[in-house]
Amino acid sequence: MMSPRSARENERRPTSIVVSCEHGGNDVPAWLRPRFRQLDALLETHRGFDRGALALFGRLERHAAVSAWSTTSRLVIDLNRSLGHPRLFSEATRPLQREERERIVREHYLPYRQRIEEQIATRIADGQRVLHVSVHSFVAVLDGVVREAEIGLLYDPKRSLERQLSLEWRRQLRAGDPRLRVRMNYPYKGVSDGFTRYLRTRFDDASYAGIELEVNQSQLCGERTSFPEALGALIERSLVAARATL
Repeated sequence: MMSPRSARENERRPTSIVVSCEHGGNDVPAWLRPRFRQLDALLETHRGFDRGALALFGRLERHAAVSAWSTTSRLVIDLNRSLGHPRLFSEATRPLQREERERIVREHYLPYRQRIEEQIATRIADGQRVLHVSVHSFVAVLDGVVREAEIGLLYDPKRSLERQLSLEWRRQLRAGDPRLRVRMNYPYKGVSDGFTRYLRTRFDDASYAGIELEVNQSQLCGERTSFPEALGALIERSLVAARATL
């Protein structure tokens, strides 16, 4: 726990927003396309990418000091998994030769994650706090179970800055639309393997807050590529308001 003096000093630190989108598209590198020839349909599903996440990322990016996104399909490599995780590679890329898997890591995984980590480290070294929002979407029904929320905020309850921000963000979302079901650490746990969990091992609680924003794909509109303007605007507005309370 921080001392009262440390807490006051922390409150005076400016807060930079970092926004990322690890599953923004379903692109496959040209040299791997022959292996995906029979997987076109799968690439269009949630296994291929987080539908709607990239468009929502674009809204939040306007408020970010640092932003990064990837349109490489998670069927190639999952940028939100740690090295060594059993689902880092999919059934399409897991059988590749070790040299080929290392090439994917070298060309897609490491440049993406290292850039964000370095940018966060730079801002913390400059005396700033970092609020990192990782943008995702989730399917409305999984294995026959209906997900009972429109928005999920994933965080580590043991980290005070993340807890404070998540609770305030939920309050702002509900104030903007009382009908909106906003749940904490749902439909996944914020402490499960992911990019934000890794970054917590690199940066302390007082300097870094990593939150995964999860939005239910049942809310998608048009050709199911983006979320409604009103919902996107509320998420954007509520994030800015929550950040202002830090």
